[in-house]
Amino acid sequence: MLQHIHIKDLAIVTHLEVEFRPGMTALTGETGAGKSILIDALGLVLGDRADIGMIRSGCDRAEISAIFTLDDGEAAAWLRENALDDGDQCLLRRVLTRNGGSRAFINGSPAPIKSLQQLGELMVDIQGQHAHQSLLRRNHQRELLDGYAGHQALCSKTAILHNQWQSAETRLIELTAATQDREARSDLLTFQVNELNELKLEIDEPATLPAEHKRLTNASELIESCNSMLNTLSDNDEAALTLLNRVLSELNSLNDSSPQLRESHEMLESAAIQMEEAASSLRDFGDTLELSPARLNQLDQRLTEIHDMARKYRCRPEMLPQTLEVLIDELSQLNNSTTQLSELEQETAALWDQYREQALILDRSRKVAAKKLDRQVMEGIRSLGISNGRLEMKVTTLEDDKATASGLNTIELLFSANPGQPLQPLSKVASGGELSRLSLAIQVAAIRCARVPTLIFDEVDVGIGGGIAEIVGRLLRQLGESRQVLCVTHLPQVASLGHQHLLIRKESNKKRTLTHITQLNSEERIQEVARMLGGLDITGQTLAHAREMVKLKESDESGIISADTTQSGSG
Repeated sequence: MLQHIHIKDLAIVTHLEVEFRPGMTALTGETGAGKSILIDALGLVLGDRADIGMIRSGCDRAEISAIFTLDDGEAAAWLRENALDDGDQCLLRRVLTRNGGSRAFINGSPAPIKSLQQLGELMVDIQGQHAHQSLLRRNHQRELLDGYAGHQALCSKTAILHNQWQSAETRLIELTAATQDREARSDLLTFQVNELNELKLEIDEPATLPAEHKRLTNASELIESCNSMLNTLSDNDEAALTLLNRVLSELNSLNDSSPQLRESHEMLESAAIQMEEAASSLRDFGDTLELSPARLNQLDQRLTEIHDMARKYRCRPEMLPQTLEVLIDELSQLNNSTTQLSELEQETAALWDQYREQALILDRSRKVAAKKLDRQVMEGIRSLGISNGRLEMKVTTLEDDKATASGLNTIELLFSANPGQPLQPLSKVASGGELSRLSLAIQVAAIRCARVPTLIFDEVDVGIGGGIAEIVGRLLRQLGESRQVLCVTHLPQVASLGHQHLLIRKESNKKRTLTHITQLNSEERIQEVARMLGGLDITGQTLAHAREMVKLKESDESGIISADTTQSGSG
């Protein structure tokens, strides 16, 4: 139940606080006093879309807070499931900033707007003054029926199955289309795989073959160079190593007489050893060289095959093995597509069967609920002065090819205002006044089945007057016996039926505008009802009439109002 709301810097309101009580509360006041701002503020704190134009002129931010008391119902369960519970109360807070930002909090914890909306739907139902207009839309008519019948879980499951079936159907169509070209693609892939397999390319060939080819191509030059270097180093009488050995022999003979030459001898001896090793290495390398025109021709052919294949498949030579793996994998998938197609056909058929089963369960339940709703609404509209009216919620079962996420139904409200006239779509035959009364009757019938603890009616009695207005008030009061009902109204017949009465007034001067909300006592209620009855000129007769209306209704208050309080704020 809504217990308290605090508004700061919203529209014309600077600061406003309101306390609410159980039962039916009538909110009245002259046009422009701020009744709509109160409803808009509550909508914002429950997750409605924000507009920076709602921030009071000259302010950087607006803030709305609302406190709800909880029973052990769906809202409390939602808070526990989302780890946001805080005892038997819930504090919702919404902050709008001039830069376009919007922040929301649930029991002090930051929360996304979607969470506010989900929680708000479990605590408050707001019926706006233009709710009767949405009654003309078929989607809204279907939602009304499903809400009345408690079809939320069934509708959700039906929609999920429809989406799953549609997704499988799309994949099946795509795979079927791809399969039509399967044979041509399979032939091409088979040829390519065989061609690359016949190449028998070793992983290291692209790296090692070019080096070997280069060595064989330069073999004669290398042999000649090796022989020349060996001649210079050691293979003739004037070779460097021969001359060095002669020097070493002379130094050896002088070592006894000239010890100072020992160091020179040792260095040259080391140099001779290194020259011998170098010559030996050159000789070994030369021995490995051979002139092999046949091998060179073989390498030429192999490298040509590899490079031609790489150009054909538009890749580097070293990537050919990887290309072969990719083609083999695609061929394998293609060969398995027949199996995949069969499995997908079975999956799609199974999902359709599941969807259709749920849709037909929903269809049958809708038809049963529609008849029950028809009876309740008919009682309501007759009490609201449409004594000869007939209304039918027509539920039509669709063919399978017209399946939708909402099921296999079309739902349409049909109406006839006069005897002998056939039932026709509501949009074609209902007048504005009839539409308002029909909407209220349906809302009351549907809300009785809902579990939302707080109901708000924002001028839903537009276009209604006289004795019908009193019946509307009694319907709202009856709802207030088991729910908290807030009703913004301009009708004295409705206002006088409230368990309590809040008056919204606006006072303006050159500097600021003040909005006051006052909970009226018995005498104040009489004055306000008299104003609503007679306007500015309140006569004794008007006061007497108002007193009679209020006293009759207060006689069975049952003690819901226990005190008179005044709340005010500046706007």
